[in-house]
Amino acid sequence: MPDALVPLALRMIRANRTFVTADGARQRIRERELRPQSFGPPARMRSGIRVGVEHVDGWPVYTIRPRTVRGGAVYVHGGGWVNEIATQHWHLAARIADEASMAVTVPIYPLVPFGTARLARDGVLALVHRSSERFGPTCLAGDSAGGQIALSTALALRDEGITLPQTVLISPALDLSWSNPRIPEVQPTDPWLGTPGGKVLAERWRGDLDLLDPIVSPLFGELAGLGPLTVFTGTRDVLNPDAHLLGEKAAAAGVPLDLHEAVGQVHVYPLLPTRAGLAAQDDLVAILRHAI
Repeated sequence: MPDALVPLALRMIRANRTFVTADGARQRIRERELRPQSFGPPARMRSGIRVGVEHVDGWPVYTIRPRTVRGGAVYVHGGGWVNEIATQHWHLAARIADEASMAVTVPIYPLVPFGTARLARDGVLALVHRSSERFGPTCLAGDSAGGQIALSTALALRDEGITLPQTVLISPALDLSWSNPRIPEVQPTDPWLGTPGGKVLAERWRGDLDLLDPIVSPLFGELAGLGPLTVFTGTRDVLNPDAHLLGEKAAAAGVPLDLHEAVGQVHVYPLLPTRAGLAAQDDLVAILRHAI
């Protein structure tokens, strides 16, 4: 799909209906509670990889293995904390496994209304340890809501004295208070996300934690001691302003952060089959491959 058509297509299919109003978010939560989505991988994925599944502490956990394993990665899918893993996530995880020679762990974590930020963070934390024991040096990656979980997990690992070789965040949700003063400036250009529904989902996702707790909103964590961070963000994304704040905080804390900002691109654009999306995937895979 041509890059220029993506915003129009998203508006035509009302991709923002979960986020544009509070009622839209509440309706989506009810839908997912009543009719959970399927989450298994596509029947056809690229050759040269093997996909297995186990249940770890009650979660389905998939592992995508290439022919040669040089290390591991844990990929945390996005979906606004309420939507399941999608085909695009599976294909990106498979590409990382194949081209970066990593065994990629893909957790199916509990979503709203059943999951919470603490539950997801603790589960992913355990899976990073598990990957390190099985496959060696392990990186973290996640998109959107999964980026929030990934960075919160990286902070917890740092607190344990563990520095990851690389954490890659695609359009991450960083501040679940949705309070950045630049969000209203970006909102008219964003065909996907919105503050009203985002606040409803954040309230459900935080559980018993404060919205500004780093487990919920990792932008408010102390960043010093983290390993290298890479962030992909498009300028037509209401989460873009917080990506810049993360860059500023990382620089002040002495944490290497490589910001890939794509002008005119939408939320999670590296997952889309566009010229910009595929180029971003090339960069992402190369970054993970070189990290180990």
